[in-house]
Amino acid sequence: MKPLVEFCSSNVSSYSKPVMTALENDQELDADVVEYGCLGHCGECYMQPFALVNGDFITTENADELIEAIKKKIREDLEAME
Repeated sequence: MKPLVEFCSSNVSSYSKPVMTALENDQELDADVVEYGCLGHCGECYMQPFALVNGDFITTENADELIEAIKKKIREDLEAME
């Protein structure tokens, strides 16, 4: 099963658009990247970049850190499945 990375559209417009674009274009990652109107983390979407990775809330101070945190979480999840 492919990893699932979910983004809130309000957060994408404020912070995480470059993260979403980078993940969609990452051929090695092979994850499903989806944007929803709301992920139920109201308030967070206006404070800093975040995403849900396989249902787990991931947030960082900036977009570059979020990309790395998402990739790390995906690697950890894949290793746990082996």
